[in-house]
Order: sequence, then C-alpha cells, then structure tokens
Amino acid sequence: MIRLGRIGYVNMAPVFHRLDADVDEVVGVPTELNRRLLGGEIDVAPISSIEYARHADRLRLLPRLCVGSEGAVDSIQLVSRVPLEQVRTVGVTPESATSVVLVKVLLPEAEHLPLGEPADATLLIGDAALRSAFEDPTPHYDLGRLWQERTGLPMVFAVWATVDPPPPGIGELEDALVASLRLARAEPERLAYEASERYGYPPGFLARYFEKLRYRFGPRERAGLYTFLELARDAGELDEVPELRFVRAKVPA
Repeated sequence: MIRLGRIGYVNMAPVFHRLDADVDEVVGVPTELNRRLLGGEIDVAPISSIEYARHADRLRLLPRLCVGSEGAVDSIQLVSRVPLEQVRTVGVTPESATSVVLVKVLLPEAEHLPLGEPADATLLIGDAALRSAFEDPTPHYDLGRLWQERTGLPMVFAVWATVDPPPPGIGELEDALVASLRLARAEPERLAYEASERYGYPPGFLARYFEKLRYRFGPRERAGLYTFLELARDAGELDEVPELRFVRAKVPA
C-alpha cells in the first residue's frame, strides 16, 4: 500500500474530495511531509517546491499536479504593521519552506526571525493565514499576488513528489488524484459545504478560496516554478536550478 502524505490544511480538500485509492494516508504540515518523504517514511506527498529543488536527485514529480495560484492565494499572507517597503524584520513560520524563501526573494533586505519574536511583519500560511484574514485588522499582503505583480507568472508553492525509484502503482494513484480533483471542480457547492463541515469556514468563503487555487502543473506553472527557483538560487537559497524529473515522460490528457 502506498503511503500518501496529505497537507493538513483546507487547500487539500479538492484533491482528496473523492479519492478512490487504497492508500495509507499520513497528515502533516508541509515541512513535516518534506522530512518524512526524504526520510523514507512516506512514498509520495505534496511537498514544498524549494525542498524538491534541493533534493531533486532523490525524487521524481507527478507531472499533472501542484499547489499554486495565479495571483492572490489567501492562505499565504505577510501581516505587516508597517508599509511593505519599510519591513526590515519578518517572523517566519516553521511550517513552510517555500513561503519563507519567497519572502526572501520578495523582501531581500528583511531579516528573518522565529515566529513569535517581535518583528515588523509576520508570515502566516495555511489555515492560520485564512483565520487571520477574518480576525486581524492589521494590513495583509498576499504573497501570491506580490509574486504575480513581480513576475506575471503563477506561483507554485508545492509539487507532488515521490521517491526514486517510484513505488509500483504511482501512475494509477496520480490518475485517482486527478479524477478526484476533476470531480471537485465539477461540483463546487458540494465541495465547499463538505469542506466547511470539516474545517469550519463558511461555505461561500471556501468556494471563493478554492477558485483561486491552481492544481494543474501545466506549462505556465512550470515556467513560474523555474523562475522562482532561479530567484531562490540568486538569493543564496539554492545551489543550482535542477531539471524537473517526472515519474513518466508522457503526460496523459
């Protein structure tokens, strides 16, 4: 049985909406899934895109899936008490590697501090970022929007990676994940209501949130990922930009 990692945030609801696959599901935050995949504790997972790049020689990608946005993403926010151009210190979350590097790319002069220490701004991701948008009147800067304004490209926060060599049945599992996602897109109201019951957000809010997320790993998403990795390398966060290695060369329709 394939050990499948699942990010514990609401953004995974569409992909797991009606997943028809016999798997051993392991839930965790992105950095935890990074560690477990690289440590051999799970077989496949959505992991931070920067961590894939750092260990690309040990991993392969599912060619049709990612987690990204074209513009605002809502669940990755920089909450700042000062104007963005005045931010000199950022409290960063330990839950996400990609978002921390993205802050360094977008705000290269800002010093990173552990979350909870006094800072000009705070990086929040996932459900914590969504809750903050409801509860905190402090100005929020959406990292997906800031990235698009800078590059004109989508931002790929996570890729679906598996061990190399891939386990038997990985192609069939990708087919099942894609089928689940397509069904979620075909019945958005049902998805929103079911996710609302599980995660506690209003259905209307979730429906709008799911529309902003991008799960298809197409040509524009790959171009956005390469651009991010190039800027991460220039910022000293990556030794080199790797080639994207997939579990299969031909991508099904």
